Amino acid sequence: MNPIRIAKNWISYRRTMNELGNLSSQALSDIGLTRYDIRNVASRSFR
Repeated sequence: MNPIRIAKNWISYRRTMNELGNLSSQALSDIGLTRYDIRNVASRSFR
């Protein structure tokens, strides 16, 4: 895999982790997620 693509995917993963991690539990619940789901959702952007 291209190193530039890996770096972009990693940045996207970290951004998703940070943005979802900053949401309140209520906001996460409103979009159908729990704190446990954050890593799984973010990892989709790293594939």
